[in-house]
Amino acid sequence: MTGLSPRLRFLGACGTVTGSRFLLETGDSRLLVDCGLFQGDRELRRRNWEPPPIDPATLAGVVLSHAHLDHTGYLPVLVRDGFDGTALASTDTCALTALVLRDSGHLQAEDAHYARSRGFSKHDPPRPLYDEADADVAVTRLRPVQFGAPTQLAASEILLRPAGHILGSSTVQVRTAGQTVLFTGDLGRSGHPLLRPPAARSPADVVVVESTYGDRQHPPDETDRLAAVVRRTIGRGGSVLIPAFAVDRTEIVLQALHRLRCDGLIPPAPVYVDSPMALAALQIYRRALAESAIDVRANLPPDPFGLTTVRLAGSVDESISLNHPAEPSIIVSASGMASGGRVVHHLAALAGDPRNTVLLVGFQAPGTRGADLAAGVDHVKALGRYLQVRCQVEVFQSLSVHADGDELVAWLAGSADAPPPPDVCYVVHGELTASRVLAQRLRSELGWLAVVPDDGELVRLD
Repeated sequence: MTGLSPRLRFLGACGTVTGSRFLLETGDSRLLVDCGLFQGDRELRRRNWEPPPIDPATLAGVVLSHAHLDHTGYLPVLVRDGFDGTALASTDTCALTALVLRDSGHLQAEDAHYARSRGFSKHDPPRPLYDEADADVAVTRLRPVQFGAPTQLAASEILLRPAGHILGSSTVQVRTAGQTVLFTGDLGRSGHPLLRPPAARSPADVVVVESTYGDRQHPPDETDRLAAVVRRTIGRGGSVLIPAFAVDRTEIVLQALHRLRCDGLIPPAPVYVDSPMALAALQIYRRALAESAIDVRANLPPDPFGLTTVRLAGSVDESISLNHPAEPSIIVSASGMASGGRVVHHLAALAGDPRNTVLLVGFQAPGTRGADLAAGVDHVKALGRYLQVRCQVEVFQSLSVHADGDELVAWLAGSADAPPPPDVCYVVHGELTASRVLAQRLRSELGWLAVVPDDGELVRLD
């Protein structure tokens, strides 16, 4: 590659919200920004099993914007297949990524074992993409760096700034070969109840922006509706099942429920958190709050999650008991799209009872059970069998921690003293319609050159 122009290759998150992987090539140096798993429908998930599009051994390093699986979950595969470099991330992203990867490896092995024991997999024998041992090795490659501290990695200078999406999330600025490229990762919202707003956009020649909600606006506060749904469900003797991402979404849901309970707006039904990873993530959040981490809001109460009244289901037996709660309850369990983990077992047990409610609080990628439930299907497939959906299904978008279309445009535009526009803005990490709508808004409202790249596309940076 010596003598070639600096280049950017899009290896995922094009026309989809998963599989974020962006390759920067400069001379003899290759740097990967994010290395996420593909999630959603079968065709996307199959891409995780394909040979890597580049030789992992040729990578000088990896930079992670935040800890969610669609940005970090491919790291164990890269390491297993030959990557022996460093993966840079913020301090809390490193801590959360260690949890996420180990949990992912554990769940994949557990799901493969369950499928093998019940005989419902198409594969013989079913096997995980990677297991916990692979994740343990990958975690050793993580190297924490501080927000705002320039860090040299091979031929590039890396600068992370808070993105306000989840704890530790960051925008990633890469300076290499005389060019500056800014990756937003997943951009948060100014109204995040736990985190400070995203740091302002920094000067860059090229911007790569996410577009998860690029074609829509989040609804206003839905606290009253949330309280009403919980009251109705408990009142008719049912339970509320909340599939929630273990990192950040569980914390936001617990904070909202705690406020409603303290204000007397929902009954004192037991609240369970059923996800070992969520329980561990809660401890990392509590530590960050106690230490006043740079991206955490000031003046939060000592226990914003109400953990003195929350019941923590750590063991398998405790989790199994929640399939048939002894009394009307609120169950918060991972994963957030009901695509795997303990929540699938709860869904299989609870979805057939019209007294119950499944409450969806985050983005549901096409092809996931969560997306099917949000679309109003009358049956879903789980654990090898089809199940009737008789329960109530409610979708809440105001709890999202992704910036919506207006918020993305406003952040990119910046204030009166904002840096000049980039030479080009690439719109990624969204369904195709969402990406195209946001790109069009950037062209028409800001006058920017905005492009929706194709999957696998290669562009010059000079």
